[in-house]
Amino acid sequence: MAYQADLGNGQKIYLENRGTQTYVTLASSSSGQQQSSTGIETGTWTQPPQLTQTPSGVNVEVFTQDGSRFIQVQGSSISVSIQSPGSDRGEVLPLRQTSNAPTLPPIEPMQPMQPMKMGDMEMNLNSMEMRMGNMEMRMGKSTPNRSFCPQCGAKIEKSDRFCSACGYSLS
Repeated sequence: MAYQADLGNGQKIYLENRGTQTYVTLASSSSGQQQSSTGIETGTWTQPPQLTQTPSGVNVEVFTQDGSRFIQVQGSSISVSIQSPGSDRGEVLPLRQTSNAPTLPPIEPMQPMQPMKMGDMEMNLNSMEMRMGNMEMRMGKSTPNRSFCPQCGAKIEKSDRFCSACGYSLS
């Protein structure tokens, strides 16, 4: 069973106990509809949590078999403690039971980058190579008997003593 409370300014907090984990989800209904969720090891709940709002944020007291755990929420930062946050308990906020807390969609695995081409520049990150005009750069496998001038990037042969494009001494 999950619980929800309105924090004002279009923000809601959802609290849910799954086994020994307490899940805290912050959701914003303002533009961009941000949502973040954190799982915290608190132990199994023995009764519904209590929520208080203070000038510095929101405090959640979770009642477990091993005693109370305190979760502090300040902005989007969430921390947990076994000690009470202090004497400034704040205003008790009503919690409502809800059938389900919002969940973040699973993150899709990243797809390999496709080669990019802009004008005469081409980049391929899979084999770590880049070409721009007559310059080429590669990392990894070297091309036998061929390299590039360190001065201008023109192709040179291993046997060259000078760059044919800029005259740079290769020895």
